[in-house]
Amino acid sequence: MSVEKHVVVILPHPDDESFGSAGSIANFRSQGIPVTYLCGTLGEMGRNMGTPPFANRETLPLIRKQELQNACQVLDMKLQMLGYRDKTIEFEDRMEIAKHLKGILDEIEPSLVITHYPGYAVHPDHNALGAAAIKAVELMEVEKRPVVWTQAFARGFKDDLGEPDVVNDVLDLFEKKMEAILCHDSQAGGIIGQLKDYKKLGNDVLQQAKEQFGTETFYTWNFDN
Repeated sequence: MSVEKHVVVILPHPDDESFGSAGSIANFRSQGIPVTYLCGTLGEMGRNMGTPPFANRETLPLIRKQELQNACQVLDMKLQMLGYRDKTIEFEDRMEIAKHLKGILDEIEPSLVITHYPGYAVHPDHNALGAAAIKAVELMEVEKRPVVWTQAFARGFKDDLGEPDVVNDVLDLFEKKMEAILCHDSQAGGIIGQLKDYKKLGNDVLQQAKEQFGTETFYTWNFDN
């Protein structure tokens, strides 16, 4: 994994950071590299309210914010909220968001930005904020631009994009990643719900989780195309 000066993660929702890149973040922090998460929204329009439900439409934003703060504490990274509304980023002026992000990046001067690959990240907020983050870096002076890692997970993305050029084995940080993921209790479901007591579960379930979360892959964005 690369040695960086400062890493900035730009994603739209609480929990995006944990599911997608917690292992890489933890690895950077283990090297003493600062990591800052610019989180787009509070995820206030999310459909999951806990299992069994313990949130409602009014309380969900505060709950998800606290879950995010807990995950950032686990990962030992700085958090900055961008203040956008969940499920509306695609309707915002993309250039205005890009300029907003550029102002923050100009202050932090990161060497690496992690975001979503526009068009290949399923959720409209993922695609829109990823596109704005890339535009923000594109607006920077060439010699000051950080490298950008983009994450894709839409069905069949490799058919269009090929194999990711960045493959981070984070299996040795599995427990740290799981701790961050499980901070987002309101959103835990499926295999994640099963893994709340993962240390007590059988090897089959644990192996399935390690296969799912033990590797994090990214595409380095090419600004020349």
